[in-house]
Amino acid sequence: MKAPFSKYLDALTPGLRKLIDLLSAHYDYVSVLSTDSKGLMLRISQHSKSVGNQTMTTERGTVVRVYRGGLYSEYALDSFDPERPEETAEAIRKTLDAQLELLKRTGVKPFETGKLSDEPLEIFVERETEYLPEDCEISGMVEKFSAISDRGMAMSEYMLDCMVNVQSTHVCKLFLTKNRYLRQSYVYSEGAVAAILAKDGQNKFGYKSLSGLCGFELFDDIDSKLKGAVDTALELLDADRIEPGEYEIITSPEVSGLIAHEAFGHGVEMDMFVKGRALGAEYIDKRVGSELCTMHEGALCAENVTSYAFDDEGIPAGDVTEIDRGILRTGICDALAALRLGTVPTGNGKRENFEHKVYTRMTNTIFDSGSDTLEDMIKSVKHGYLLEGMDSGMEDPKHWGIQCIITLGREIKDGAFTGKIVAPVIMTGYVPDLLGNISMASADRLVFGSGGCGKGHKEWVKVADGGPYLKTVARLG
Repeated sequence: MKAPFSKYLDALTPGLRKLIDLLSAHYDYVSVLSTDSKGLMLRISQHSKSVGNQTMTTERGTVVRVYRGGLYSEYALDSFDPERPEETAEAIRKTLDAQLELLKRTGVKPFETGKLSDEPLEIFVERETEYLPEDCEISGMVEKFSAISDRGMAMSEYMLDCMVNVQSTHVCKLFLTKNRYLRQSYVYSEGAVAAILAKDGQNKFGYKSLSGLCGFELFDDIDSKLKGAVDTALELLDADRIEPGEYEIITSPEVSGLIAHEAFGHGVEMDMFVKGRALGAEYIDKRVGSELCTMHEGALCAENVTSYAFDDEGIPAGDVTEIDRGILRTGICDALAALRLGTVPTGNGKRENFEHKVYTRMTNTIFDSGSDTLEDMIKSVKHGYLLEGMDSGMEDPKHWGIQCIITLGREIKDGAFTGKIVAPVIMTGYVPDLLGNISMASADRLVFGSGGCGKGHKEWVKVADGGPYLKTVARLG
């Protein structure tokens, strides 16, 4: 079935159109983004069972953006009466005009920006799904996931707890201007099975995740993730520490995605170019990786949790080739950053929610596949590691340093696994060196979307990333 667009947003539309007309008498550009997104989250463990309707992207509200005299202002509303748009328009004008007057009185010099274009555009998308989170029968799912937790507890004598965490969100967004009428409705879901084990005074945590642009049907076979989660935790219990040094490495698709996200995700968010905070601005049309390094970014380049039809500024979704066979071609940008840089927006303007401002943010960030096999990649390694599992990562866009925390590494010597497991593994380096050393890439490719990304320490949004197995050289510790 199709995920139905929000009746609530449809009911607001006539009043919002009137609001735009009223504000257009005083401002040169007016846009409205209204959201109505519902969710369902279940957390099951041996100690508790929790059901809620809040996920990272559940929200209901409206944000109005206006432009006049080179300046943009925004006003957020958690409720709107479509029968009384005049009152809302007056409140917006009074508040925003008072803010502009304060800027004048204090002598603040704002960053002036051109006016956004308002070319006519209409989009209506209702994506397919089998289940809506707001309609799911909960008791049966609690029973199913509890049984998975129970089975996990029986898989090892060292088991402390086995958890199943799942969530699904039905996203509905309406974007209006005088000439644009955009509506989209889709469901995305994500989940994980996690195992906590204890042995000889230490606790270890293993998990396996899944995500997709669909409803709770994603979890029909979530129990297939159970063994992998338990096995990972068991391996970590007996893992050794790695001897720091530079090694040949093979990155699993999950780790390849982490590198893509950290290396040329944040590093080419072009609102950072405006502020002079990203080295990537100086490397457009220059080599930053090997010939095997091609990277795409955009809501259309993969189908996962952040694959939408238009962004939070009413810009249609895109598929941007950021790196083409090692050459950095472009970055990604929101609409206002594009105006300031004299380029075009890429459909990457995203808000944490309607009360937060737009930033340039990633959607799907993925390496392209190659033609090698994993078997041949392993055989080519003299001494190094196959890296598996993504824990966290960070990057310095100003200097292109990168740090990735990897769950574990499997030692390879003379083209074969030795059986030695090391953990945790911290991978560091200079981004062009890491990408420049890519010498092999597998033919397969996976995308992962079970998590979120902050802009610095805040502004959390959904993202997805991935790629094939990659062989390169990196510093490990």
